[in-house]
Amino acid sequence: MQANPRPPSRPPSGNAFRIVILGGGTAGWMCAAGLVRLLDPADYSITLIESDEIGTVGVGEATLPHIKTFNDMLGLDEAEFLRDTRGSIKLGIEFVGWTRPDDRYIHPFGTFGEPWAGVDFQHSWARARLAGRDVGSLQDYSYAIALALANGFEPPSEDMSSIRSTYSYAYHFDAGLYAAFLRNWATARGVERVEGQVMDVGRDAGSGHVETLTLKSGETIAGDLFIDCSGFRSLLVGQTMGVDWCDWSQWLPCDRALAVPCERVAPLTPYTRATAQRGGWIWRIPLQHRTGNGYVFSSSFCEEDAAHATLMAAIDGPALAEPRLLRFQAGRRARAWEGNCVAVGLAGGFLEPLESTSIFLIQAAVTDLANLIPTRATGIDPRLAAEFNRLFEIHYDRARDFVVLHYATNARAGEPLWDHVRAMTLPDSLAHKIALFEESAAAPEYQLGLFSRDSWFSVLEGQRVLPRAYNRLADRIPLDALEARLNDLRARIAASATGRTSHAAFLANYCGEVELERVR
Repeated sequence: MQANPRPPSRPPSGNAFRIVILGGGTAGWMCAAGLVRLLDPADYSITLIESDEIGTVGVGEATLPHIKTFNDMLGLDEAEFLRDTRGSIKLGIEFVGWTRPDDRYIHPFGTFGEPWAGVDFQHSWARARLAGRDVGSLQDYSYAIALALANGFEPPSEDMSSIRSTYSYAYHFDAGLYAAFLRNWATARGVERVEGQVMDVGRDAGSGHVETLTLKSGETIAGDLFIDCSGFRSLLVGQTMGVDWCDWSQWLPCDRALAVPCERVAPLTPYTRATAQRGGWIWRIPLQHRTGNGYVFSSSFCEEDAAHATLMAAIDGPALAEPRLLRFQAGRRARAWEGNCVAVGLAGGFLEPLESTSIFLIQAAVTDLANLIPTRATGIDPRLAAEFNRLFEIHYDRARDFVVLHYATNARAGEPLWDHVRAMTLPDSLAHKIALFEESAAAPEYQLGLFSRDSWFSVLEGQRVLPRAYNRLADRIPLDALEARLNDLRARIAASATGRTSHAAFLANYCGEVELERVR
């Protein structure tokens, strides 16, 4: 997912390839910012149409570490970004009650252990555990987890031999403020913003390609490539181009969310929390100025009134607004690029925010599009669209499998939703991954898409899916020596996380405007 920033160049000429983005919000402005940074303005013009009268979903406040790569590519100042979006640091996601009511584990943004005897760490751990040795949980071998549980944060060490180099980090931020931040950044670099609502879509009679968008004001915007960031409406790719929707509700039955902010309370935790409930799960996302909360639930198993009561009882500070109801269906378009229209964000697909995938999927689409962007000379080559759609499927389908994993491996017996998802037939791709881990302690190592091998380890073991075998190369270390190594590593990780700068203190020092006494 790499793209090289464009070199400085001259202003766009009259023959520039015209890119029109329909819709603002996080998706629209990430597209605008990414493309204006990566493409030569002599060859491309970018126009974004949005209306202040049309709201955005705006609850995607938790991210994955890839967002730092995106921000760094833009050249954003991290301290300014965190200050302006009221952001905080995210070292992972804590899952509470997904197996048994009191169970909890963290999916960290970092590695587990160290490779020994030529094999990945989990094989050594699995060997010792299967031999009956008291070597604890995989959770004990992650520095990111130890730091998160200590409510600490310091940037990863640049010394790659240090335990404190074995993690990365993401952010929590106000999605509306992030979109506004990118809007100011992108328009200052040549993106033209047009205020208006689209009332009509003009198409070429022969090719079916979109040619123009006519606004409520009567203004007509012409383009060569149209990026659909119109949200769930999917005005261009879904409604106009007629691309089918692939429904994933058979695996992900949650179809509602109630979202509510509340006052933030101490301590300022450097992780998201996802707590299982009878009808779904509740998110908790700490920002500098408030905490974001929401209840994702299935309307087939939970009434809205019951979800409202559960959510309001779960928040840990006074509510700052009334809960807002969102309706959705998990799935994706059969193709994201159709004709000369490309769907990005909710217009292309939706996965519930359990693993904070939404902003990554936008970022992946922007990067892939920049790498495959047509030119005025070549026009829209179907082979570019086919490759984009191949990558689109990989990103969405692999993320889907990881989210479904949490549901399928639950142990909440006697609750209708959880009994249903535990008994459902899994996608073949996910069933294979679970069986492979159980029989060999191996997990996916993707070159494309989400998630990393260590992410799979954290959730599989956290959900009490344990390996029955391991790579026999791990037998090269005598068992007593292996146990001693494991115990030493656990102790070093715990000691390294002790006395680190608190998350609140880091933000106060770094951003300069955090009210430290409120967040200590």
